[in-house]
Amino acid sequence: MVERPTAVNMPSPEDIYLFHEGTHYRSYRMLGAHIAVEEGVPGVRFSVWAPHATYVGLACDRNGWDGSREEDSLYKIPDSGIWTRFFPEIARGTFYKYRIIGQDGSSFLKADPYGFLAEVRPATASVVADIEGYHWGDAAWRRKNKSSYNKPLNIYEMHMGTWRQKENIHNKEGGELYSYTEIADLLIPYLQELGYTHVEFMPLAEHPYDLSWGYQGTGYFAATSRYGEPQELMYLIDRLHQANIGVILDWVPAHFAKDAPGLRMFDGSPCYEYSDPMQAEKPGWGTLSFDFGRPEVLSFLISNALFWYEVYHIDGMRVDAVTSMLRLDFEKQEHQYRRNVNGGLENLEAIAFLQKLNTIVFQHYPYALMMAEESSAWPLVTAPVHDGGLGFNYKWNMGWMNDTLAYVEKEFDARPYHHNLLTFPIAYAYSENYTLPLSHDEVVHGKRSLLNKMPGSYEQKFAGLRLLLGYQITSPGKKLLFMGGEFGQFIEWKDQEELDWLLLDYESHRKMLAYTAALNKFYLEEKALWELDHSFEGYEWISADDNWQSVISYIRKGKKAGDLLIVVINFQPVERPNYRIGVPKAGTYEVAFSTERPEFGGSGVIAGPLKTQKQEIHNQLQSLELTLAPLSMVVLKKSARKTKGDEPAVLEEAPKGKAKTTRAKAKSEDKPADKPPKSETPAKKAAPRKRKTKSDEIPQVDDHSI
Repeated sequence: MVERPTAVNMPSPEDIYLFHEGTHYRSYRMLGAHIAVEEGVPGVRFSVWAPHATYVGLACDRNGWDGSREEDSLYKIPDSGIWTRFFPEIARGTFYKYRIIGQDGSSFLKADPYGFLAEVRPATASVVADIEGYHWGDAAWRRKNKSSYNKPLNIYEMHMGTWRQKENIHNKEGGELYSYTEIADLLIPYLQELGYTHVEFMPLAEHPYDLSWGYQGTGYFAATSRYGEPQELMYLIDRLHQANIGVILDWVPAHFAKDAPGLRMFDGSPCYEYSDPMQAEKPGWGTLSFDFGRPEVLSFLISNALFWYEVYHIDGMRVDAVTSMLRLDFEKQEHQYRRNVNGGLENLEAIAFLQKLNTIVFQHYPYALMMAEESSAWPLVTAPVHDGGLGFNYKWNMGWMNDTLAYVEKEFDARPYHHNLLTFPIAYAYSENYTLPLSHDEVVHGKRSLLNKMPGSYEQKFAGLRLLLGYQITSPGKKLLFMGGEFGQFIEWKDQEELDWLLLDYESHRKMLAYTAALNKFYLEEKALWELDHSFEGYEWISADDNWQSVISYIRKGKKAGDLLIVVINFQPVERPNYRIGVPKAGTYEVAFSTERPEFGGSGVIAGPLKTQKQEIHNQLQSLELTLAPLSMVVLKKSARKTKGDEPAVLEEAPKGKAKTTRAKAKSEDKPADKPPKSETPAKKAAPRKRKTKSDEIPQVDDHSI
């Protein structure tokens, strides 16, 4: 073993203390491979935690991947479990692993748990990388990126490798992958045209197996080299920010892959996983659970979360498989788990970890998005930690997703008997801060694409998909859609091939894409659809019980009285003439949005300006009639323009004839109504319409380095 070196880049006693306390939240600055100059000599300092090892050496090209000689060995800092050494003449781009000898005398090679880059799969070596020096241009975005609760949040979920691929006639299973840099020029204009506020990337941490989609990781600090180097990912995120698009990253702290070069039995004994196999094993996935009770693992995981925020400037994380962390019996038979010290099935250590994780992330990044994929009815997921909650600020609403998809997959004649699938989710819609996901998990493994879930004819499938996306956008909660759903991918997601972009050669799919873009932009423009997403004040049923006609209607509200939308959805392929709904205010209502515009593939039957009548229904004093097209959604908004006869104080009785409809012939006939006046009291003159301010633009800013 070599003598202890003297160097400023060595882990300090304070670093070591915090690491073992589980409170070193920048442990990636202490461990791993760091390019440095020590005593005037350039090289790399390697540091690794291997508490049970009897020997650790550096294996690389220059020593024939041996790593067992004296000149290859690392020095063990006493009573720390940390091994370190500065190696001169090693530079950026060097491939390396650690030669480790365990307590049983076994010798093996391991990749660096804190490595910033890995060799392109199927190779598994770590690579010395420099993650500093990128000049960011997203200062304006970061300054204005504040709380999202009362703002629009519409997420495009995507898998980097299968969104688009280069042509490769020699690879039948898929084309060549675009790099982070190359995909920027394709992705950003697409997201802007469609009006998404954020993009969510499925896991980008290094993983050996493509078909795990990144959810079985080995290199938590290494952006996967499939798509390029760290600075290239920084460039992509920087460009997205400059285009006013936020970035959310799927993050997987629940479990890790068992691959030999990875974290499993890292020094010949359990380090990152539980030592008890009943706690460590996730038999359904063939992976290992992190030991959430070990302080060094807490330092590793919390440092990793902060690393992605600090180094890569991400805006949020979707924390994967939270339910599997919380439950000791998750997907296990009775003989495969142990109860906790209190006799319960909750993983008390995982609960404490998640609370600590969210507390620390929000201390450093107050406006971060921390989204939990939690599929059970676990309470208080988005409640503050000081109130006993887990501390996330959003939770995927899996109940809404499961019920909604179960309903829209029903044959039309069965829908009246399952109306509760539409109405029940509102009963708990405000129990958490929810995101409504239509995610990758629902369009793979034989579940069919969103379009192909819909019953009926070819045309009815498209109408059904328009209806599904419209229902999602107008329901309370933030939004998420997996790639391909926006244009009606017919075949379910093929996890080795790109999306079927050739479908856009067909009119139906082009119109579906146009619909999604218009729907998203309508969402952005209407405060009623997002300003009170997390308050009962933002939603009111008009009619929830018309199950025999499969029609629902409801009101979405913003903070101002004038920000009010009426949504009516017909889930049957049958026209509903003279359909009467109650409305909260007298006057004239215009169509703000309709699925039936011809440019969307709709029928063109769109209700014209509709005047209220003084006829009570649905607990409202006023009501109106309209014709509902088959499988359609119409969104109404009270007109701000005062027309002849539009005097709410004197209202005529409802006529017996059919509600007025017009057949749309041009885009202009279906424009959103002007914003209503601030005061809508009949005795007062309408206030002038407030002018809309120009949308924010990103000013030119000086570059700055991380």
